[in-house]
Amino acid sequence: MQSADAAPSTGTVADQITADVRAWVDSTPLRGLVRHFGGHWPAGDLGDVLRFLDDFSERHWDFRQGRERPDAREPTFDASTSRLVLDAAATLGMVRATPPARPTYAHLVVLGGLAHACVRRVAYAAHLLRTGLRVTGEVAVLGSFRPLSEWERATLADAGLPPDETEVDVLDTAVRQVFGVTAPTERAGVDAGHPHHSWSSRTYRPSGLPAVRVLAAPSSDPHRRRAHTADTQRFWAEHVRLAPGDEVLMATAPIYVPFQHCDALRTLAVPSGCAIETVGVDPTLADLAVLPEQTLTPGRYLQEIRSAIRSMRALHDEVARQ
Repeated sequence: MQSADAAPSTGTVADQITADVRAWVDSTPLRGLVRHFGGHWPAGDLGDVLRFLDDFSERHWDFRQGRERPDAREPTFDASTSRLVLDAAATLGMVRATPPARPTYAHLVVLGGLAHACVRRVAYAAHLLRTGLRVTGEVAVLGSFRPLSEWERATLADAGLPPDETEVDVLDTAVRQVFGVTAPTERAGVDAGHPHHSWSSRTYRPSGLPAVRVLAAPSSDPHRRRAHTADTQRFWAEHVRLAPGDEVLMATAPIYVPFQHCDALRTLAVPSGCAIETVGVDPTLADLAVLPEQTLTPGRYLQEIRSAIRSMRALHDEVARQ
């Protein structure tokens, strides 16, 4: 049984996934948060609980309300509420970085995000490879053509980094700098005249290391939104041959591990039979000191607990359809 101090495990069997989701959702810290914010735990099966938590978290913990993360409202909590949230986030696997569990993986996937996170995650991937991690397939760096916010541009400028315009530009610049490559050996893509419809693929061949592919995915719902995490994962799966039993290591920030791990189970593991391990970047590594670590507030953690709930609901629904 997976304990509540981590995201659901890497199994692809429906019963195991369901058990792991139930362990996270039915954990003491999550129940305590719901009770503290005035909720009453529902009767019913796991699907009923996930529906309740989705609705409850929308009312109480959705500070983005459709906006990008840097534009989310920052709530004010008293000291006891803040402590409760931060303790719960730690127990739910959203605070501490964990190293990879294995020495070898079929693929290493680096997830994009805000500009500073893109730089740190690419640097972390290079750190892992240069300190002995073996990847038999490729390193996939996944993002989109999401335009950077003014705050992100200012963050890059303050660190003396190039003035990139989109998420995938930041990822591509970081790959060139960290892996010491200058030009892709393979390039493909479609410029559809709109970032939600466009895509690109650039593959680099750093000396002595596996190929590094930088992908910008199109949105699966381009009339409503940009490409999100699940879109980028699914788009990568269309460009690589995943086999049952392949071990895929995914790197993100600790705060996003539960939700992005469940997205990967839904979009990669369930369809292909591959195994997923998701780890958070360790911000204390000297290799990652190019940009300062953000201070993560109780509001940010509650927002991403909501993201995890929504991802687990989608995963549960997908498993039920199999």
